[in-house]
Amino acid sequence: MDPKLELLKAFYDGLPKDRAKVETLDHGFEYLEKMLTDGMTLEYGERVLLRKVYKYKFSNIPPWKIEELLLAHVQKSCNVCLYFADKSNNLFGFNLDNRHDIKGAATSPEMEFAVSLLRDILTNTGCTPLVVASGKGYHLWCRLAAPVANEQLYQFMLRAMAKTLYALHQKGMDHNQINPRFYPDPRVQDKISLRLFGSVHPNTGAFSRVLMPEGLLDEEASWSAFEQHLRLNTISEETFTDACKAMAPADGYGIT
Repeated sequence: MDPKLELLKAFYDGLPKDRAKVETLDHGFEYLEKMLTDGMTLEYGERVLLRKVYKYKFSNIPPWKIEELLLAHVQKSCNVCLYFADKSNNLFGFNLDNRHDIKGAATSPEMEFAVSLLRDILTNTGCTPLVVASGKGYHLWCRLAAPVANEQLYQFMLRAMAKTLYALHQKGMDHNQINPRFYPDPRVQDKISLRLFGSVHPNTGAFSRVLMPEGLLDEEASWSAFEQHLRLNTISEETFTDACKAMAPADGYGIT
Protein backbone atom coordinates (compact mmCIF):
# COMPACT_ATOMS: atom_id res chain seq x y z
CA MET A 1 0.00 0.00 0.00
CA ASP A 2 1.32 3.45 -0.91
CA PRO A 3 2.16 5.21 2.41
CA LYS A 4 1.04 8.56 0.97
CA LEU A 5 -2.35 7.06 0.17
CA GLU A 6 -2.65 5.82 3.75
CA LEU A 7 -1.82 9.30 5.07
CA LEU A 8 -4.40 10.88 2.79
CA LYS A 9 -7.10 8.42 3.84
CA ALA A 10 -6.32 8.95 7.54
CA PHE A 11 -6.32 12.76 7.35
CA TYR A 12 -9.62 12.94 5.43
CA ASP A 13 -11.28 9.94 7.06
CA GLY A 14 -14.30 11.96 8.18
CA LEU A 15 -15.28 13.36 4.77
CA PRO A 16 -17.90 11.56 2.63
CA LYS A 17 -16.34 9.37 -0.05
CA ASP A 18 -19.47 8.71 -2.12
CA ARG A 19 -19.07 11.94 -4.09
CA ALA A 20 -16.09 13.88 -5.38
CA LYS A 21 -14.93 16.40 -7.93
CA VAL A 22 -12.13 15.11 -10.14
CA GLU A 23 -9.74 17.39 -12.03
CA THR A 24 -8.03 15.53 -14.86
CA LEU A 25 -6.56 15.78 -18.34
CA ASP A 26 -8.71 12.80 -19.37
CA HIS A 27 -11.98 13.49 -21.11
CA GLY A 28 -14.47 12.26 -23.67
CA PHE A 29 -16.94 9.39 -23.92
CA GLU A 30 -14.29 6.70 -23.41
CA TYR A 31 -13.20 8.25 -20.12
CA LEU A 32 -16.77 8.64 -18.89
CA GLU A 33 -17.64 5.08 -19.88
CA LYS A 34 -14.69 3.87 -17.80
CA MET A 35 -15.72 6.02 -14.83
CA LEU A 36 -19.48 5.49 -14.76
CA THR A 37 -19.52 1.97 -13.36
CA ASP A 38 -21.36 0.33 -10.45
CA GLY A 39 -24.08 2.99 -10.38
CA MET A 40 -21.79 6.04 -10.42
CA THR A 41 -23.41 9.15 -11.87
CA LEU A 42 -22.05 12.33 -13.45
CA GLU A 43 -23.53 15.55 -12.02
CA TYR A 44 -21.59 17.95 -14.26
CA GLY A 45 -18.43 18.40 -16.29
CA GLU A 46 -16.50 21.47 -17.42
CA ARG A 47 -13.20 22.42 -18.99
CA VAL A 48 -10.58 24.78 -17.51
CA LEU A 49 -9.39 26.61 -20.60
CA LEU A 50 -5.98 27.70 -19.33
CA ARG A 51 -4.46 24.22 -19.10
CA LYS A 52 -7.12 22.11 -20.84
CA VAL A 53 -7.99 20.47 -17.52
CA TYR A 54 -11.44 18.91 -17.15
CA LYS A 55 -13.49 18.95 -13.95
CA TYR A 56 -16.18 16.34 -13.24
CA LYS A 57 -18.43 15.92 -10.23
CA PHE A 58 -19.30 12.27 -9.61
CA SER A 59 -21.76 10.86 -7.08
CA ASN A 60 -22.65 7.35 -5.88
CA ILE A 61 -18.95 6.43 -5.98
CA PRO A 62 -18.32 2.87 -4.72
CA PRO A 63 -15.54 2.32 -2.13
CA TRP A 64 -13.21 0.57 -4.55
CA LYS A 65 -13.46 3.45 -7.02
CA ILE A 66 -12.70 6.21 -4.49
CA GLU A 67 -9.66 4.15 -3.42
CA GLU A 68 -8.55 4.10 -7.05
CA LEU A 69 -9.10 7.86 -7.39
CA LEU A 70 -7.20 8.68 -4.21
CA LEU A 71 -4.27 6.58 -5.40
CA ALA A 72 -4.33 8.44 -8.73
CA HIS A 73 -4.35 11.69 -6.72
CA VAL A 74 -1.17 10.89 -4.76
CA GLN A 75 0.43 9.73 -8.01
CA LYS A 76 -0.50 13.15 -9.49
CA SER A 77 -2.48 11.80 -12.44
CA CYS A 78 -5.59 13.67 -11.23
CA ASN A 79 -6.79 15.87 -8.38
CA VAL A 80 -9.52 14.69 -6.03
CA CYS A 81 -11.66 17.33 -4.32
CA LEU A 82 -14.00 16.16 -1.56
CA TYR A 83 -17.21 17.62 -0.18
CA PHE A 84 -18.05 18.02 3.49
CA ALA A 85 -20.65 16.08 5.46
CA ASP A 86 -24.11 17.64 5.77
CA LYS A 87 -24.37 18.07 9.55
CA SER A 88 -20.96 17.80 11.22
CA ASN A 89 -17.30 17.33 10.32
CA ASN A 90 -13.96 16.58 11.92
CA LEU A 91 -12.22 18.91 9.46
CA PHE A 92 -12.56 22.59 8.68
CA GLY A 93 -10.63 24.72 6.26
CA PHE A 94 -10.03 28.29 5.13
CA ASN A 95 -9.43 29.13 1.48
CA LEU A 96 -7.69 32.51 1.19
CA ASP A 97 -7.43 33.91 -2.33
CA ASN A 98 -6.21 37.27 -3.52
CA ARG A 99 -9.32 39.01 -4.81
CA HIS A 100 -7.60 40.03 -8.05
CA ASP A 101 -6.10 37.65 -10.56
CA ILE A 102 -2.61 39.12 -10.55
CA LYS A 103 0.79 37.53 -10.92
CA GLY A 104 2.36 36.57 -7.63
CA ALA A 105 -0.90 37.08 -5.74
CA ALA A 106 -0.01 34.40 -3.19
CA THR A 107 2.96 36.52 -2.08
CA SER A 108 1.25 39.92 -2.03
CA PRO A 109 1.81 41.90 1.21
CA GLU A 110 -1.84 41.53 2.21
CA MET A 111 -1.78 37.77 1.65
CA GLU A 112 1.51 37.28 3.47
CA PHE A 113 0.23 39.22 6.47
CA ALA A 114 -3.21 37.58 6.48
CA VAL A 115 -2.03 33.97 6.27
CA SER A 116 0.66 34.53 8.92
CA LEU A 117 -1.73 36.25 11.31
CA LEU A 118 -4.53 33.73 10.81
CA ARG A 119 -2.06 30.92 11.49
CA ASP A 120 -1.04 32.66 14.73
CA ILE A 121 -4.66 33.29 15.80
CA LEU A 122 -5.57 29.63 15.29
CA THR A 123 -2.38 28.32 16.88
CA ASN A 124 -2.88 30.50 19.95
CA THR A 125 -6.27 28.83 20.52
CA GLY A 126 -4.71 25.37 20.22
CA CYS A 127 -5.92 24.82 16.64
CA THR A 128 -2.62 24.80 14.74
CA PRO A 129 -3.47 24.68 11.00
CA LEU A 130 -1.76 22.93 8.12
CA VAL A 131 -1.05 25.75 5.65
CA VAL A 132 -0.85 24.74 1.99
CA ALA A 133 -0.07 26.93 -1.03
CA SER A 134 -2.83 26.88 -3.65
CA GLY A 135 -3.02 29.02 -6.77
CA LYS A 136 -3.74 32.61 -5.74
CA GLY A 137 -3.41 32.00 -2.03
CA TYR A 138 -3.49 29.34 0.66
CA HIS A 139 -5.62 26.65 2.24
CA LEU A 140 -5.49 26.29 6.02
CA TRP A 141 -6.69 22.89 7.27
CA CYS A 142 -7.57 22.04 10.88
CA ARG A 143 -8.34 18.47 11.90
CA LEU A 144 -10.47 17.53 14.92
CA ALA A 145 -10.52 14.34 16.97
CA ALA A 146 -14.33 14.18 16.67
CA PRO A 147 -16.99 15.76 14.43
CA VAL A 148 -18.40 19.17 15.35
CA ALA A 149 -21.64 20.72 14.05
CA ASN A 150 -21.09 22.65 10.84
CA GLU A 151 -22.68 25.85 12.17
CA GLN A 152 -20.28 25.87 15.12
CA LEU A 153 -17.30 25.35 12.82
CA TYR A 154 -18.54 28.12 10.52
CA GLN A 155 -18.97 30.62 13.38
CA PHE A 156 -15.51 29.81 14.70
CA MET A 157 -13.99 30.40 11.26
CA LEU A 158 -15.93 33.65 10.76
CA ARG A 159 -14.61 35.06 14.03
CA ALA A 160 -11.02 34.02 13.35
CA MET A 161 -11.20 35.61 9.89
CA ALA A 162 -12.81 38.77 11.29
CA LYS A 163 -9.84 39.19 13.63
CA THR A 164 -7.48 38.75 10.68
CA LEU A 165 -9.21 41.25 8.38
CA TYR A 166 -9.61 43.78 11.20
CA ALA A 167 -5.86 43.57 11.87
CA LEU A 168 -5.18 44.16 8.16
CA HIS A 169 -7.37 47.26 8.33
CA GLN A 170 -5.62 48.49 11.48
CA LYS A 171 -2.26 48.07 9.78
CA GLY A 172 -3.41 50.33 6.93
CA MET A 173 -3.57 47.46 4.44
CA ASP A 174 -6.52 46.83 2.12
CA HIS A 175 -8.47 43.97 3.67
CA ASN A 176 -10.63 43.87 0.54
CA GLN A 177 -7.68 42.30 -1.31
CA ILE A 178 -8.31 39.02 0.54
CA ASN A 179 -11.22 36.81 -0.51
CA PRO A 180 -11.87 34.23 2.25
CA ARG A 181 -14.07 31.17 1.92
CA PHE A 182 -14.93 28.63 4.59
CA TYR A 183 -15.33 24.86 4.52
CA PRO A 184 -17.82 23.62 5.58
CA ASP A 185 -20.15 26.50 4.74
CA PRO A 186 -23.77 25.61 5.67
CA ARG A 187 -25.08 28.05 3.03
CA VAL A 188 -23.63 26.10 0.10
CA GLN A 189 -23.11 22.72 1.71
CA ASP A 190 -23.13 20.45 -1.33
CA LYS A 191 -21.92 22.94 -3.91
CA ILE A 192 -18.29 23.56 -2.93
CA SER A 193 -15.43 21.11 -2.52
CA LEU A 194 -11.78 21.53 -1.58
CA ARG A 195 -8.72 19.94 -3.18
CA LEU A 196 -7.01 17.40 -1.00
CA PHE A 197 -3.39 17.77 0.03
CA GLY A 198 -1.00 16.47 -2.62
CA SER A 199 -2.84 18.09 -5.51
CA VAL A 200 -1.31 19.83 -8.51
CA HIS A 201 -3.08 23.13 -9.16
CA PRO A 202 -5.03 22.97 -12.47
CA ASN A 203 -4.07 26.51 -13.51
CA THR A 204 -0.46 26.82 -12.33
CA GLY A 205 0.65 23.19 -12.36
CA ALA A 206 2.26 23.73 -8.94
CA PHE A 207 2.31 21.06 -6.23
CA SER A 208 0.44 21.97 -3.03
CA ARG A 209 3.51 22.72 -0.92
CA VAL A 210 3.23 23.24 2.84
CA LEU A 211 4.00 26.72 4.14
CA MET A 212 5.91 26.81 7.42
CA PRO A 213 6.73 30.08 9.27
CA GLU A 214 10.21 29.93 7.73
CA GLY A 215 8.92 29.44 4.19
CA LEU A 216 7.59 26.92 1.65
CA LEU A 217 8.80 23.32 1.88
CA ASP A 218 9.68 21.17 -1.11
CA GLU A 219 7.42 18.31 -2.13
CA GLU A 220 8.90 15.52 -0.01
CA ALA A 221 9.29 17.76 3.04
CA SER A 222 5.66 18.81 2.54
CA TRP A 223 4.53 15.18 2.75
CA SER A 224 6.57 14.79 5.95
CA ALA A 225 4.94 17.92 7.40
CA PHE A 226 1.52 16.54 6.41
CA GLU A 227 2.24 13.30 8.30
CA GLN A 228 3.52 15.20 11.32
CA HIS A 229 0.47 17.45 11.38
CA LEU A 230 -1.84 14.42 11.35
CA ARG A 231 0.11 12.84 14.20
CA LEU A 232 0.70 15.87 16.43
CA ASN A 233 -1.91 18.53 15.65
CA THR A 234 -5.26 16.75 15.61
CA ILE A 235 -7.40 18.94 17.91
CA SER A 236 -9.09 17.36 20.93
CA GLU A 237 -12.73 18.05 21.80
CA GLU A 238 -11.67 19.90 24.95
CA THR A 239 -9.19 22.08 23.08
CA PHE A 240 -11.75 23.05 20.45
CA THR A 241 -14.35 23.87 23.11
CA ASP A 242 -11.82 26.18 24.77
CA ALA A 243 -10.91 27.67 21.37
CA CYS A 244 -14.57 28.53 20.70
CA LYS A 245 -14.78 30.27 24.08
CA ALA A 246 -11.63 32.26 23.29
CA MET A 247 -13.17 33.33 19.97
CA ALA A 248 -16.46 34.42 21.60
CA PRO A 249 -18.33 37.55 20.39
CA ALA A 250 -17.23 39.49 23.47
CA ASP A 251 -13.87 39.98 21.72
CA GLY A 252 -15.24 43.20 20.21
CA TYR A 253 -14.96 42.30 16.54
CA GLY A 254 -18.67 42.53 15.81
CA ILE A 255 -19.26 38.88 15.00
CA THR A 256 -22.29 37.38 16.75
